[in-house]
Amino acid sequence: QVQLVESGGGLVQPGGSLRLSCAASGSIFSFNAMGWYCQAPGKQRELVARITRFGRTNYADSVKGRFTISRDGAKDTVYLQMNSLKPEDTGVYSCNAEETYGTSWGQGTQVTVSS
Repeated sequence: QVQLVESGGGLVQPGGSLRLSCAASGSIFSFNAMGWYCQAPGKQRELVARITRFGRTNYADSVKGRFTISRDGAKDTVYLQMNSLKPEDTGVYSCNAEETYGTSWGQGTQVTVSS
């Protein structure tokens, strides 16, 4: 029963930055991959960034060059550094962990980009 807890969301002006954190209850290297997803108002949840156990990363085209996913094995935490934020980045950001037999999700953290 892996538990994922996101933090770091908030209200930011366009062009600002946030760093989201996802703390796992176990070793992040026990998961096949971890990722960040965003559900914007009225839209389906979409992949933002993903990192595999072996460090391979991929990003949504809309965030390439602005967002970076990283991890800290000592803290069992995955981060999403979000720079040059745009209003269209607004949404609930959820962390997930791809386990051997399924996927676990955190409760999400709200990110609002507004002037």
